[in-house]
Amino acid sequence: MSTRREFVKQTVLATSAFYMTPSIQPTSSLEISLAEWSLHRGLKAGTIDHLDFPSIANKQFGINVVEYVNGCFGSYKRDFKEAGKDMAYLRELLNRSKDAGVTNHLIMVDEEGFLAIPDDKERLVAVENHKKWADAAKFLECKTVRVNLHGPGESTAKKTASVDSLSRLGEFAGQLNINIVVENHGGDSSKGFWIADVMRQVNKPNVGTLPDFGNFCISHEWGTTQGECKEIYDRYKGVEEMLPFAKGVSAKSYDFDLNGEQPKIDYKRLIKLVKASGFKGFIGIEFEGETQPEDEGIRKTKALLQKYL
Repeated sequence: MSTRREFVKQTVLATSAFYMTPSIQPTSSLEISLAEWSLHRGLKAGTIDHLDFPSIANKQFGINVVEYVNGCFGSYKRDFKEAGKDMAYLRELLNRSKDAGVTNHLIMVDEEGFLAIPDDKERLVAVENHKKWADAAKFLECKTVRVNLHGPGESTAKKTASVDSLSRLGEFAGQLNINIVVENHGGDSSKGFWIADVMRQVNKPNVGTLPDFGNFCISHEWGTTQGECKEIYDRYKGVEEMLPFAKGVSAKSYDFDLNGEQPKIDYKRLIKLVKASGFKGFIGIEFEGETQPEDEGIRKTKALLQKYL
């Protein structure tokens, strides 16, 4: 594969049936999916292979809609950028997902450059870097690509840069029938009102948000051992501000208490906000506990969602 154009041609040929079927939609108003990051410890340790994720989601957890992390393609944090362009690798992943009866829904993209940096030269390189993941999402029959609005600089300048980056990516992805969504993921992007204003300025039907129940730390105190959060945005306010533009929801969870609840997060309150917004789509389990086994955390998060959904 020498050019993106050749890749897109192969993609269209390989997935022509995609146009014959409806866009990915939940069978009911709200449905549970599984984010690959829930298994990041096992993936990093090499006890889990990225290609096995669809089968694991279905067989172990009874979930048939998955959300990938680009850093887990290939081998963990090594050759993921090349794997994102490797037709044979992508075809194997697509085949395995189909064999497992799993729908590929989303790819979370990290480490492809700053989309919110005011430096246009550096930022436009990042925009180009992200495009291959829209191509990969199309091939895998995903509907959505999640990006981050990261980068150094003053908040207003970063907002202007973000609007331009998302407008460019939205236009490119729109030709592939792919959504581009932004997650609250630190810094200005963890301010719900800031993200909402970016969405209003971009104003594209295929550009939206992925509200995450966690990730509302605006700045960290990196001098501490744990890099503790120094400034936190109100998570309930933030989720509510992002929901009008949501094309998915990320149900972040941490270690559970003895009652199967989240000590840090009021899940009942958040699910109530999601329902009240009229959102219809997938709520992705994203377990990020540190002391409890990942499989246990996934099952408990699923049970908690089912309890309040």
